[in-house]
Amino acid sequence: MDSIPAGPDPFDDRTFAAVLFDNDGTLVDSSASVERSWVRWAIEHDIDPRTLIGHHGMPAPAIIASVAPHLDATAAFARIEQLEMGDIDGVVALPGVPETLAALLDAPVAVVTSATGGLARVRLAAAEIGIDEVVTFDDVERGKPHPDPFLLAAQRLGVDPADCLVCEDAPSGIAAARAAGCAVLAVTTTSEADALADADLVVGSLADVTFAVVDGRVRVSLR
Repeated sequence: MDSIPAGPDPFDDRTFAAVLFDNDGTLVDSSASVERSWVRWAIEHDIDPRTLIGHHGMPAPAIIASVAPHLDATAAFARIEQLEMGDIDGVVALPGVPETLAALLDAPVAVVTSATGGLARVRLAAAEIGIDEVVTFDDVERGKPHPDPFLLAAQRLGVDPADCLVCEDAPSGIAAARAAGCAVLAVTTTSEADALADADLVVGSLADVTFAVVDGRVRVSLR
Protein backbone atom coordinates (compact mmCIF):
# COMPACT_ATOMS: atom_id res chain seq x y z
CA MET A 1 0.00 0.00 0.00
CA ASP A 2 1.07 3.62 -0.39
CA SER A 3 3.13 5.34 2.28
CA ILE A 4 1.29 7.31 4.94
CA PRO A 5 1.92 11.07 4.81
CA ALA A 6 4.48 12.02 7.40
CA GLY A 7 3.21 13.86 10.47
CA PRO A 8 4.55 14.41 13.98
CA ASP A 9 6.89 11.61 15.04
CA PRO A 10 5.60 10.12 18.32
CA PHE A 11 8.95 8.40 18.87
CA ASP A 12 11.03 11.55 18.44
CA ASP A 13 12.04 11.67 22.12
CA ARG A 14 11.76 7.97 22.92
CA THR A 15 14.06 4.96 22.70
CA PHE A 16 13.48 1.25 23.32
CA ALA A 17 15.27 -1.71 24.85
CA ALA A 18 14.08 -4.16 22.18
CA VAL A 19 11.99 -4.53 19.03
CA LEU A 20 9.38 -7.27 18.56
CA PHE A 21 8.39 -7.95 14.95
CA ASP A 22 5.29 -9.65 13.69
CA ASN A 23 6.24 -11.87 10.76
CA ASP A 24 3.61 -12.24 8.01
CA GLY A 25 2.79 -8.84 6.58
CA THR A 26 5.45 -7.04 8.62
CA LEU A 27 8.74 -8.77 7.85
CA VAL A 28 7.62 -11.25 5.21
CA ASP A 29 5.28 -10.94 2.25
CA SER A 30 3.43 -14.25 2.38
CA SER A 31 0.07 -12.85 1.30
CA ALA A 32 -0.17 -14.79 -1.97
CA SER A 33 0.75 -18.07 -0.28
CA VAL A 34 -1.70 -17.46 2.56
CA GLU A 35 -4.52 -16.61 0.16
CA ARG A 36 -3.88 -19.61 -2.08
CA SER A 37 -3.69 -22.00 0.85
CA TRP A 38 -6.75 -20.78 2.69
CA VAL A 39 -8.89 -20.51 -0.44
CA ARG A 40 -7.95 -24.06 -1.39
CA TRP A 41 -8.73 -25.21 2.15
CA ALA A 42 -12.10 -23.44 2.10
CA ILE A 43 -13.07 -24.94 -1.26
CA GLU A 44 -12.08 -28.41 -0.05
CA HIS A 45 -14.50 -28.00 2.85
CA ASP A 46 -17.35 -26.30 0.92
CA ILE A 47 -16.78 -23.02 2.77
CA ASP A 48 -17.31 -19.66 1.08
CA PRO A 49 -13.78 -18.15 0.86
CA ARG A 50 -15.28 -14.73 1.48
CA THR A 51 -15.87 -15.70 5.11
CA LEU A 52 -12.09 -15.61 5.58
CA ILE A 53 -11.96 -11.83 5.10
CA GLY A 54 -11.00 -9.90 8.24
CA HIS A 55 -9.13 -12.69 10.01
CA HIS A 56 -5.57 -11.68 9.17
CA GLY A 57 -3.18 -11.93 12.10
CA MET A 58 -5.26 -14.45 14.02
CA PRO A 59 -3.98 -17.96 14.80
CA ALA A 60 -5.25 -20.58 12.36
CA PRO A 61 -7.30 -22.49 15.00
CA ALA A 62 -9.18 -19.27 15.82
CA ILE A 63 -9.93 -18.69 12.14
CA ILE A 64 -11.16 -22.24 11.74
CA ALA A 65 -13.37 -21.91 14.81
CA SER A 66 -14.83 -18.70 13.40
CA VAL A 67 -15.58 -19.81 9.84
CA ALA A 68 -16.03 -23.58 10.24
CA PRO A 69 -16.97 -24.55 13.80
CA HIS A 70 -18.59 -27.72 12.44
CA LEU A 71 -15.26 -29.20 11.31
CA ASP A 72 -12.94 -31.39 13.33
CA ALA A 73 -10.58 -28.71 14.59
CA THR A 74 -7.48 -30.88 14.75
CA ALA A 75 -7.86 -32.27 11.25
CA ALA A 76 -8.72 -28.88 9.78
CA PHE A 77 -5.70 -27.28 11.40
CA ALA A 78 -3.40 -30.05 10.19
CA ARG A 79 -4.63 -29.60 6.62
CA ILE A 80 -4.18 -25.82 6.49
CA GLU A 81 -0.73 -26.20 8.04
CA GLN A 82 0.17 -28.73 5.36
CA LEU A 83 -1.03 -26.43 2.59
CA GLU A 84 0.78 -23.36 3.91
CA MET A 85 4.09 -25.11 4.58
CA GLY A 86 4.04 -26.57 1.08
CA ASP A 87 3.59 -23.18 -0.61
CA ILE A 88 6.44 -20.69 -0.32
CA ASP A 89 6.24 -19.31 -3.86
CA GLY A 90 6.67 -15.54 -3.68
CA VAL A 91 7.50 -15.49 0.04
CA VAL A 92 10.04 -12.65 0.30
CA ALA A 93 11.16 -9.95 2.70
CA LEU A 94 9.06 -6.80 2.55
CA PRO A 95 10.52 -3.38 1.64
CA GLY A 96 12.86 -1.94 4.27
CA VAL A 97 13.24 -5.21 6.17
CA PRO A 98 16.87 -6.01 5.25
CA GLU A 99 17.94 -2.46 6.11
CA THR A 100 15.99 -2.52 9.38
CA LEU A 101 17.46 -5.80 10.56
CA ALA A 102 20.97 -4.73 9.55
CA ALA A 103 20.59 -1.61 11.70
CA LEU A 104 19.44 -3.72 14.68
CA LEU A 105 22.25 -6.28 14.70
CA ASP A 106 23.38 -5.07 18.14
CA ALA A 107 19.87 -4.84 19.64
CA PRO A 108 17.58 -7.45 21.19
CA VAL A 109 14.95 -8.43 18.62
CA ALA A 110 12.37 -11.18 18.33
CA VAL A 111 9.73 -12.41 15.93
CA VAL A 112 6.26 -12.80 17.45
CA THR A 113 3.90 -14.63 15.13
CA SER A 114 0.52 -16.36 15.13
CA ALA A 115 1.97 -19.08 12.91
CA THR A 116 3.29 -22.37 14.25
CA GLY A 117 7.01 -22.77 14.78
CA GLY A 118 7.43 -24.90 11.68
CA LEU A 119 5.56 -22.53 9.40
CA ALA A 120 7.24 -19.44 10.83
CA ARG A 121 10.71 -20.83 10.26
CA VAL A 122 9.88 -22.00 6.74
CA ARG A 123 8.76 -18.49 5.79
CA LEU A 124 11.66 -16.74 7.53
CA ALA A 125 14.09 -19.01 5.72
CA ALA A 126 12.37 -18.41 2.37
CA ALA A 127 12.70 -14.67 2.93
CA GLU A 128 16.34 -15.05 4.07
CA ILE A 129 15.65 -13.52 7.47
CA GLY A 130 17.77 -14.69 10.38
CA ILE A 131 16.34 -13.85 13.79
CA ASP A 132 17.18 -16.29 16.57
CA GLU A 133 14.34 -15.54 19.00
CA VAL A 134 10.99 -16.58 17.56
CA VAL A 135 7.79 -16.78 19.63
CA THR A 136 5.08 -18.76 17.84
CA PHE A 137 1.58 -20.11 18.32
CA ASP A 138 3.16 -23.25 19.77
CA ASP A 139 4.71 -21.33 22.66
CA VAL A 140 1.59 -19.82 24.27
CA GLU A 141 -1.84 -20.94 25.41
CA ARG A 142 -3.47 -17.78 24.09
CA GLY A 143 -2.36 -16.14 20.86
CA LYS A 144 -3.08 -12.69 19.48
CA PRO A 145 -5.15 -10.60 20.26
CA HIS A 146 -4.14 -11.70 23.78
CA PRO A 147 -0.89 -10.20 25.10
CA ASP A 148 0.76 -13.53 25.91
CA PRO A 149 3.04 -13.80 22.83
CA PHE A 150 4.54 -10.34 23.33
CA LEU A 151 4.90 -10.84 27.08
CA LEU A 152 6.78 -14.07 26.46
CA ALA A 153 9.05 -12.46 23.87
CA ALA A 154 9.94 -9.65 26.26
CA GLN A 155 10.62 -12.19 29.00
CA ARG A 156 12.92 -14.22 26.76
CA LEU A 157 14.83 -11.09 25.80
CA GLY A 158 15.07 -10.02 29.44
CA VAL A 159 13.36 -6.66 28.94
CA ASP A 160 10.27 -4.90 30.26
CA PRO A 161 7.34 -5.14 27.81
CA ALA A 162 6.73 -1.43 28.37
CA ASP A 163 10.23 -0.82 27.01
CA CYS A 164 9.55 -2.69 23.75
CA LEU A 165 8.52 -1.44 20.34
CA VAL A 166 6.21 -3.80 18.46
CA CYS A 167 6.04 -3.68 14.66
CA GLU A 168 2.69 -5.02 13.40
CA ASP A 169 0.38 -5.01 10.39
CA ALA A 170 -2.88 -6.38 11.83
CA PRO A 171 -5.47 -5.02 14.27
CA SER A 172 -5.33 -8.23 16.34
CA GLY A 173 -1.58 -7.84 16.71
CA ILE A 174 -1.90 -4.21 17.71
CA ALA A 175 -4.49 -5.18 20.34
CA ALA A 176 -2.13 -7.83 21.70
CA ALA A 177 0.78 -5.40 21.84
CA ARG A 178 -1.31 -2.77 23.57
CA ALA A 179 -2.52 -5.30 26.12
CA ALA A 180 1.11 -6.19 26.81
CA GLY A 181 1.96 -2.53 27.41
CA CYS A 182 4.17 -2.12 24.33
CA ALA A 183 4.50 0.82 21.97
CA VAL A 184 3.36 0.04 18.43
CA LEU A 185 4.55 0.91 14.94
CA ALA A 186 2.07 -0.30 12.31
CA VAL A 187 2.55 -0.85 8.59
CA THR A 188 -0.25 -0.76 6.02
CA THR A 189 0.92 -3.79 4.07
CA THR A 190 -2.27 -5.79 4.72
CA SER A 191 -4.71 -3.38 6.42
CA GLU A 192 -5.92 0.14 5.76
CA ALA A 193 -4.57 2.87 8.02
CA ASP A 194 -7.95 3.41 9.70
CA ALA A 195 -7.92 -0.19 10.95
CA LEU A 196 -4.51 0.41 12.54
CA ALA A 197 -5.41 3.62 14.34
CA ASP A 198 -4.59 2.21 17.79
CA ALA A 199 -0.89 2.16 16.88
CA ASP A 200 1.37 5.02 17.94
CA LEU A 201 2.60 5.49 14.38
CA VAL A 202 1.30 4.15 11.06
CA VAL A 203 3.52 4.01 7.97
CA GLY A 204 3.41 2.27 4.63
CA SER A 205 6.23 -0.17 5.36
CA LEU A 206 9.47 -0.44 7.31
CA ALA A 207 11.11 1.37 4.40
CA ASP A 208 9.43 4.54 5.68
CA VAL A 209 11.34 4.56 8.98
CA THR A 210 14.97 4.41 10.04
CA PHE A 211 16.23 2.34 12.96
CA ALA A 212 19.46 2.97 14.85
CA VAL A 213 21.09 1.69 18.02
CA VAL A 214 22.40 4.58 20.13
CA ASP A 215 24.09 3.90 23.46
CA GLY A 216 22.54 0.45 23.55
CA ARG A 217 19.01 1.77 22.96
CA VAL A 218 16.87 1.53 19.80
CA ARG A 219 15.79 4.73 18.16
CA VAL A 220 13.27 4.87 15.31
CA SER A 221 12.46 7.91 13.20
CA LEU A 222 10.51 8.76 10.09
CA ARG A 223 12.63 8.55 6.96
